[in-house]
Amino acid sequence: MDKASVLNFNIGVLGHVDSGKTSLSKVLSTVASTASFDKNPQSRERGITLDLGFSSFAVDVAEFKQDVLKGYKTVQYTLVDCPGHASLIRTIIGGAQIIDLMLLVLDITKGMQTQTAECLVIGEITCSKMIVVLNKLDMISPDKQSSAVDKLKKRMWKTLETTKFANCPIVAVAAKPGGPEATETEAVGIQDLISAIQNNTYLPSRSEEGPFIFSVDHCFSIRGQGTVMTGTVLSGKVCVNDTVEIPSLGLSKKVKSIQMFHTPFEKIRQGDRAGICVTQFDPTLLERGLVCSPGTLVTAEAVIISINKVIYYKGPVSTKGKFHITLGHETVMGRISIFGSPPEKNNEQQESDITAASQCLDSLHLATETFDYTKDYIYQDELFSSNNKTGTGDSSCKEGKVGKQFALIELDHAVTCAPHSIVIGSRLDADVHTSACRIAFSGKIMDAISDIKYKETVLPKLKVFKVKTKEGQIERAMDQYTIIAKNLFKKETNIAAFANLKVVLSSGERGMIEGGFGQSGKVKIRIPDGLTTDTFQRYTTKKKSKGKEDSASNVEDSAVSDNKEPVKIYIHFKRYVYDPNKKMVQSG
Repeated sequence: MDKASVLNFNIGVLGHVDSGKTSLSKVLSTVASTASFDKNPQSRERGITLDLGFSSFAVDVAEFKQDVLKGYKTVQYTLVDCPGHASLIRTIIGGAQIIDLMLLVLDITKGMQTQTAECLVIGEITCSKMIVVLNKLDMISPDKQSSAVDKLKKRMWKTLETTKFANCPIVAVAAKPGGPEATETEAVGIQDLISAIQNNTYLPSRSEEGPFIFSVDHCFSIRGQGTVMTGTVLSGKVCVNDTVEIPSLGLSKKVKSIQMFHTPFEKIRQGDRAGICVTQFDPTLLERGLVCSPGTLVTAEAVIISINKVIYYKGPVSTKGKFHITLGHETVMGRISIFGSPPEKNNEQQESDITAASQCLDSLHLATETFDYTKDYIYQDELFSSNNKTGTGDSSCKEGKVGKQFALIELDHAVTCAPHSIVIGSRLDADVHTSACRIAFSGKIMDAISDIKYKETVLPKLKVFKVKTKEGQIERAMDQYTIIAKNLFKKETNIAAFANLKVVLSSGERGMIEGGFGQSGKVKIRIPDGLTTDTFQRYTTKKKSKGKEDSASNVEDSAVSDNKEPVKIYIHFKRYVYDPNKKMVQSG
């Protein structure tokens, strides 16, 4: 096989448990890898897929595809058979991040089920094209097959019309007529499915440039040869005799040999599915993870991501909430803090930048972005969905729509991750028997923070602010340019920290805090342009004839007796969440 003329195209096979994914992969495939078709003993015993399986088949490039797949004569389709059981969703997520197209497999007698919907969500996050496969056609009597297929097709297209997969192909098949135990049965509809796959094959954006990053999903030893790490190339290329690093273990190894589905190759590149053989390495040390060019990857203690809420997730995604965070094949607990770009006036592009979770990420091939630490960001109590971006939490978000949303995720333990990779947040501790979607949000890494002391070294640079407002009222006017305010601060407040902050009166005047007045939390405020005549007359001291009553009480009596609302005083300021000095900032 001439490697230069072969395009490797990765197809994820996802769906609810018992929908027939493995049977479908078997009937499509001509070459199996060392990890395919339920080779795990537990898988055979239980009759379900427990791990990712890989197999392949090759098809000559059709004439009408030669303009699209320029330079390629053959497409090698790598099938990634993902388990369908709800408890194995983290394995599904890991496998789905390397696919170019998804086959969403449904049991035609059952239609959409809970894990089918979750697989649809994962597909929307990780890939751009999908084919729906209605399997087990043989379970319906021949005279009813046509109407059953038409009915389910219409239902599926209705379900998908608001997703990126609207009007996607739907193919009915019977991968294993008679069920798993049947012998010598011929599959139905497989050629139609292969045609649909061919029609939806495209040329993924791939390059040999950049550092080599390899996502390992299985690791095992072969006697007399060494240890083989099987996986998918996420970026760059590697050749025989190159040195690669296993960053999670701090080890470097030389590549002894490379194979793609039992065929030796001297080089593999982005998008290829392969096995890399190294020597003197214990395979039990690495079940899954990343291998790379030396010095390429960081081990992140925390990450900053762009973030989008999954519209099917019904619960809140709240700041300080803990979620299962999946980066590649690894899933750890993480605490999130949400913030957003301030909305820009008359900026229609700002609206288009905030897309649905189903459109946030097509693949790792998106243009890279870096996080801008020089900008100010608004603190958010919760993540807003794309169709409801009006703030409902912190006062900073109440007056309009937020811009692009981000999250700081503090991981329970460090994770080695690829730059700009996909992040998925889930609630995997939820009851697997409920019909609720457990996938809460998705995003892309903008910055991976490796410093273990990041709270002291990195977070102070993160300019996330809350808008704060304090409210009080005039107690009395000492003269036309000086007032005493009450109820702005508590007795124990350090008023010196608020000195020189600007205030605004409900009657329109503006002033500045000069300092505390007495020991009860009152402050003296300077009004540079002077009080209006009305305000001054309301709050200036009025002497009574007997002269023994408290002057402040006389002022209050006066303010109340004129049946007007008290003049209120407001302080508006920003406080940066991660500023160790907790400074207050005002503008204007």
